[in-house]
Amino acid sequence: MPRVWCDDRVATIEVEPRGLTAAEVAERVARGESNVFESPTSRSVWSIVRANVFTLFNAIVLGCFLVLLVIGRWQDSLFGFAAIFNMVIGSVQEYRAKRSLDKLALIHAPHARVLRDDAEQEVALAAVVRDDVLVLRAGDQVAADGLVAASDRLQVDESMLTGESDPVDKVIGDEVLSGSIVIGGSGTAVVARVGADSFANRLSSEAKQFSLVASELRRSIDRVLRWVAWIIGPVGLLVLNAQMVNAGGWPSAIETGAWQDAVVRTVASVVAMVPLGLVLMTSIAFAVGAVKLSRRNVLVQELAAVEVLARVDLICLDKTGTLTEGEIVFDAAHDVGAEPAGFHDVLAWYGTEPEANATARCLAAPFPVGRELEPAARIPFSSARKWSAVAFDGLGTWVLGGPEMVFAASAYGSEGRGADLPLAATPRAPDAAPDAVLARAAELAATGRRTLVLAHSPHLMTEEDADVERLPAGLVPVALLTFREQVRGDARETLAYFAEQDVAVRIISGDNPQTVAAIAREVGLDADEGFDARELPVDSAELGRVLDEHVVFGRVTPDQKRAIVTALQERGHVVAMTGDGVNDALAIKQADIGIAMESGSPATKAVARVVLLDGRFANLPGVVAEGRQVIANIERVSMLFFTKTAYATLLAVLFGIMLLEFPFLPRQLSLTDGLTIGIPAFFLALMPNLRRYLPGFLHRSLTFALPAGIVIGLSLTAYSRIVDGLGIGQQELRTGSTLILGIVGLWVLTVLSRPIDGWKILIVGSMMIGLVLSFLVPFVADFLEFVPLSLPTALLVLATAVVAIAGIEIVRFVHRRIVARDQASRITPAPDAAAVPPRGRTRPTGPPTAR
Repeated sequence: MPRVWCDDRVATIEVEPRGLTAAEVAERVARGESNVFESPTSRSVWSIVRANVFTLFNAIVLGCFLVLLVIGRWQDSLFGFAAIFNMVIGSVQEYRAKRSLDKLALIHAPHARVLRDDAEQEVALAAVVRDDVLVLRAGDQVAADGLVAASDRLQVDESMLTGESDPVDKVIGDEVLSGSIVIGGSGTAVVARVGADSFANRLSSEAKQFSLVASELRRSIDRVLRWVAWIIGPVGLLVLNAQMVNAGGWPSAIETGAWQDAVVRTVASVVAMVPLGLVLMTSIAFAVGAVKLSRRNVLVQELAAVEVLARVDLICLDKTGTLTEGEIVFDAAHDVGAEPAGFHDVLAWYGTEPEANATARCLAAPFPVGRELEPAARIPFSSARKWSAVAFDGLGTWVLGGPEMVFAASAYGSEGRGADLPLAATPRAPDAAPDAVLARAAELAATGRRTLVLAHSPHLMTEEDADVERLPAGLVPVALLTFREQVRGDARETLAYFAEQDVAVRIISGDNPQTVAAIAREVGLDADEGFDARELPVDSAELGRVLDEHVVFGRVTPDQKRAIVTALQERGHVVAMTGDGVNDALAIKQADIGIAMESGSPATKAVARVVLLDGRFANLPGVVAEGRQVIANIERVSMLFFTKTAYATLLAVLFGIMLLEFPFLPRQLSLTDGLTIGIPAFFLALMPNLRRYLPGFLHRSLTFALPAGIVIGLSLTAYSRIVDGLGIGQQELRTGSTLILGIVGLWVLTVLSRPIDGWKILIVGSMMIGLVLSFLVPFVADFLEFVPLSLPTALLVLATAVVAIAGIEIVRFVHRRIVARDQASRITPAPDAAAVPPRGRTRPTGPPTAR
């Protein structure tokens, strides 16, 4: 084991350079204490195939498909290919999600430096073991969790893990987390946790848990498919019995071979009940929406995410990288005293010196170099003491840092670190009373700006002073320098769009609550002063109440971010979460829809459903609009498919009970399906549609489809009974039934496509022409087994179609009234709602250009 000791006189840390021996490393590997981490994949390929292929629905459809192929009726088996396409699309979609999750990795450093056998070695990440001594230098990524054993101004960036944007100084005994980046200084750390126990890998394991996005469309369609799958068996047996009876009875049908025709008609009735193309059409609509969004530099990693974002009613935003660019920019210099000679030159030096941090580098542009300065002595910046100092011959000593820290340090003539002060530090009175400066600095900080003070002393700091971090006497404030995070130029307009769409906003960040609140107000949010997440309740119900009362939350940990999202979901919200850091990954995965910036960590982008490739927040309104188009169009298309399921089920039940011969062949139903549903649905699903989203997709669809299907089913049943009573042949009955179904189906298409204009005229007109040609073109009519209609049959077909059309119009009239009433009830607020001020809405800013 490495021995660690401390020299109290200069507070330095040293570690015995030997490190572990080869034998000690082998012993830990044998005990399983290595950094090997093989998280199980999110979902196996076999489980994906099994879930999409081996279902009751597919068993029925593919069973019917195979039966028709076996008995040689391939002409009637075209429906099977649609089922195969559905399985392939579903499997590919889930496999893509699996691959994104399996690529998740928070640690990217290919090797780590360790002390072993009296020497520094470079080993693979997996070869690091517990109690290894990691050697950390600027630019390294920490390979495993550990405790700092030596520190030479070691500074670590943990923002991607914790959300804290400020670098963190690490001293002996401090913890360093796997996945964090060393950005300054150097040091060593003794490994405490490896493999699956390390911080980064624990996050990775949780984020890899497989889950599909919660799609209302997919969930509703799956529910209908389950209903159909469970009733299709009994109904199919009922129809089969009727067809065998009509074929002369079971024994006779089996002896004569008439059972094959009975099976074909039964398959026709069973397959007609399944909304076979709806799943495929939904997937196509999602896919096309994703392609359109990709042209706007928006990557949709799971197709259904296009729909879900349109249903969001609350969006949680991380500050850094989402509302802001993640970069600090210079704001202004505020005079608070006399300006000593060299004031601007010193600021220019701070902005251009090689070891300048991100804040100091912001000074380079506003304060260009006028003359070269050579420091006589300097104290580098430390995030622990929050200041740095430099002395120049002829210009005295200059200190740049946090006002309260700089003057606390000057009061002691040394480092202002409270209980951590060296014993030799002797308190003395400050050289200036900066109360007014500190008050002014507090005012500026309350606006969300980072505030530093530049102070000056005419006395020259010596190298000895710098070694013990002692400031000279006579230190007085010269100027307050303010810095701000670069707010995204599109943030205000995008938030204004969400406010107009009644989407509430919560800002959850790892930064200081007041700073985050000030940024929120800058982008137009009606935000309070910010809530410190260290005071958040653990109970989910209590947490939900706090979330209702506040808009901005600071000092939020990764686990708290996920808890916030969960609490909002439990209160009935559809939640979107945006972010770019690893600390956002768990919350992004928990949210109904996760949105990551391209600049974000690979872990965050892997679990997000949507990635903004150009990092433009203004792309979100376009994503919402695309999602609303998908929802509105699929709702219209679903009414077509569900209407077919309704009338097919009713026909199967009625014909089975009345022992009637089913009036369609599968190929004839394939024709009507294609012309009245499949082909037009493809185009309708892709047309522009800006209708605002309202919950209740399945209810609205079924309130039209069920009564419309009953009208069509009863009309066809009445037609069949009359034709059967007149003694008209079976082929003429089928021809007439197909013509009725084609005419009424096209009318349903017309009703649901209103207003009929532009491309809709062309779509509906083309389908009508296709229906006519299928009866007139000889080889098509022969394939479909159509025959010319006698006058009585033609008149009966016309009368039945007219009655059915009238019934459809009545159904649509009532349906519109029901939908209008439901919309009014959802939009109208409760009587006391006006008394509750909306939180998290943006102030009025006019119509956003993002729209």
